[in-house]
Amino acid sequence: MIESPARTRLLLGDLGALLLDAGLSVTEVHTRLSQIAASVKAPVTVSVLPKEVFVADAASGETTTVQAAGTELSMRQTAIANRLAERVRLGLDSFADLPELIGDVRRITRRRPDMQMVIGSALVAAGLAVLFRCPWWAVVTSTIAGLVVGVCVIVIRRVPTSVAILPFVVAFVSTSLVGTTAQVFGLGPVPLYAVCAPVAVLVPGALITNALLELTAADVVTGSSRLMYGVIMLGFMAAGISAGARLTDTRLDESSARKLTEAPGLTGHLGWQAHPPTWLSWVGVVFLAVGVGAAFGAGFRLSAVALAVMTGVYAVLTVLGPVIGDIQATGVIACIVFAASQAVERRTPAIPSVAFFFPAFLLLVPGTVGLVALAASDTNGIALAVGTFVSLCIGVKVGEFVSAIGLPSRSGEAP
Repeated sequence: MIESPARTRLLLGDLGALLLDAGLSVTEVHTRLSQIAASVKAPVTVSVLPKEVFVADAASGETTTVQAAGTELSMRQTAIANRLAERVRLGLDSFADLPELIGDVRRITRRRPDMQMVIGSALVAAGLAVLFRCPWWAVVTSTIAGLVVGVCVIVIRRVPTSVAILPFVVAFVSTSLVGTTAQVFGLGPVPLYAVCAPVAVLVPGALITNALLELTAADVVTGSSRLMYGVIMLGFMAAGISAGARLTDTRLDESSARKLTEAPGLTGHLGWQAHPPTWLSWVGVVFLAVGVGAAFGAGFRLSAVALAVMTGVYAVLTVLGPVIGDIQATGVIACIVFAASQAVERRTPAIPSVAFFFPAFLLLVPGTVGLVALAASDTNGIALAVGTFVSLCIGVKVGEFVSAIGLPSRSGEAP
C-alpha cells in the first residue's frame, strides 16, 4: 500500500521520536530517518532536535512536527527500537506497520522496575568501589549509599517538578552517608570513588558524549545545549558532594585512585581499611555489569552481553592504559568496540550495536571521570576528563568509518 505524503511524514516523525526517547543523538536519528526515507522513496527532508522531529516535503515544504514523549526507555526497549529502524530500512518490516510496531516497543514493561533500580544502583556502586579498590569499609558504605540513592531516584522521579534537583540531592545524600560513617568510626579521609560510585547511575556520560558527537557532526546548536546541560548536571552533583562533605566535615582522599590504571598500585592498611585484592576487580566488573542490566532494564540476554563486553574492555584497558596512556587507550578501545558492535549487529541481529557498545561506554565512565575531577577541584583531573571525552568521540568516529567498509547488515529478531 502506498502511503500518502502526510502519513509518510507522520510515520517517519513517530519513529524519530521513538529513537530520541531511546537515547540516540540527533545526528544518528537524522541519519537513520534519511536512510529510511530513501528506502521508501519518500521525497522529504528531515531535521531533528533533542525533543522534536521535523519532516518536510521536499517539493511543497509542508512540514510535520512530532514531539518525543520524553519517556526514558529501558535498554531492552532501546535495543528493539534500533532493530526496528534497521528492519524498516531493509524492508523486512513494513513501513505501513510502523504505528503498531512502535506501539509494541513502547508497551514493553519491566518487572518490578523500582526494585531493579534499587538493586542495580547498589551493585553499580559496589562494582565501581571494588574496581577502584576503595577500602573495605568504603565498599560496604558505598553499596549501602547506592541502595539509598536508588530509593531517592524512585521517590523524586514520581514528582516531575523535582527532577531538576535529583543530581544534587543524591550526591548530597551519598556523601553525607559515607562521610558520617567515616567520622563516627574514625576511618580517616574518604576515597573519591566512595562518594562518586553511588551516584554513577545518574552521571550524564552518554548525554555529554552524544553532545560531542553532535558537535563533531556540525549539529552545533543541539550539541552545545546538550553539553551545557550535561556540565550543569555534573556541577549539581559536585555541589552536592561538596555540601555533604562540609556538613559532615569529611576530608576527601586526594591520593585515592581516579583512573582504573591507578588502582592496582594502591597500598592499604589492615582490617576494614585494607584495599580489596587486585584480582577481586574482576568481581567488581561482574557486579557492575549485573547492576547496569538491572538499573537500565537490559534483560537476561543483554545483561550477559554487557558482562562479556565489560570483561573484555576491562582486560584491554588494564593492559593498554599503562602502555599508551589512559586517554589514548580510551579512544582505541572505543574505536575497536564500536566497530565490533557494528560487526556483531550484522551477524547476530539479536544483539543490536547500541546494546553492545553501551556497556563498554559505561565501563570507560567518562562522566564519572569528570565528576571526580570536579569534586576534587583538580585542574589536571578536569583536563583529563575533557581529553577522555574527546578521545572517546574520535574513537567512535574512527570506528564508524571502519564499520562502513564492512558487510551489509543482516536481518533477524530483536532481543
